[in-house]
Amino acid sequence: MKILGIESSCDECSAAVVEDGKKILSNVIATQIDFHREYNGVVPEIASRLHTEWIISVVREALEKSGLCLGDIDGIAVTNRPGLVGSLLVGVSFAKGAALALGKPLIGVDHIRAHLYAPHLEYDIEYPYLGLLVSGGHTVISRVDGFDSISVMGTTIDDACGEAFDKVAKFYELGYPGGAAIDKLSSRGDPEAFNFPDPSLHKGDHRYDVSYSGLKTAVINQLDQFWNGTSKKSSENIAASFQKAAVGMLIKRVKRAVKDTGIKTVVAGGGVVANSLLRSELTNMNDVKVLFPSISLCTDNGAMIAGLGYHYLSTGITSDLSLNASARVQAFRKKYP
Repeated sequence: MKILGIESSCDECSAAVVEDGKKILSNVIATQIDFHREYNGVVPEIASRLHTEWIISVVREALEKSGLCLGDIDGIAVTNRPGLVGSLLVGVSFAKGAALALGKPLIGVDHIRAHLYAPHLEYDIEYPYLGLLVSGGHTVISRVDGFDSISVMGTTIDDACGEAFDKVAKFYELGYPGGAAIDKLSSRGDPEAFNFPDPSLHKGDHRYDVSYSGLKTAVINQLDQFWNGTSKKSSENIAASFQKAAVGMLIKRVKRAVKDTGIKTVVAGGGVVANSLLRSELTNMNDVKVLFPSISLCTDNGAMIAGLGYHYLSTGITSDLSLNASARVQAFRKKYP
């Protein structure tokens, strides 16, 4: 079964063809980074306009690289939540039109679930496992019992991890995208130059939750308070110390989840999983099998949408033409006991 996947939730316009939820026949990703660089962040209006201009050519290229035509496709999967509504609507509208014209099944796919599915495109993974999603908009630790069975254990109570990277990078003018710029600078910095805090979440049950707002504030507004008094206050040292703290608090919660559940497999996805320190810290956890996708599958991409769409379609789950875009997903509120 060959599925066309379309992803347009933010600033990547992507289309891919995946066979049987596993074999990637094509995966085309058109990035808008250069168009948003001068603003140090994604501008929603620019993003949606570029998706409108690019969607047809991106889908055409994905089909050409797969060696197929639209008529050979068995279903069309599209991201419809969460994300920038204007950008999502471009992909959803295209997918609905193509499905109607061709008489093909339409499958709406949740962007978060798709990121957690991405490693399945490269590995044979047994359930259950602990799912770790780290991106610009989401930070989630969950128990995954099936492709559509996810119980959230912990999440951010404020800023997402990737959002904190971007805001710190923007304030210190470290470069764009912020996550990649900080990762690169960190390799030349001293992670001990600043001892940034790991927030203590005292109110309520937050055993697996994280908070990046306080860390971001400390790095931006309270730098001297956490300085070791001897190291140079350089961009490299700020980046390295911030990255150490940001990754460290996440690893601490993942280790708690492993210990409490006894589940020894962690599957990670999302753009921040491309971070070198996070990948290294995850890999070095004792007695834990950690799987994360290749760098090209960490970013938003159509292959993860098509791969997950296959499983919905193969179990008879499809969407009708009333499918709409949604900026948020209430289903991902914390629900784990």
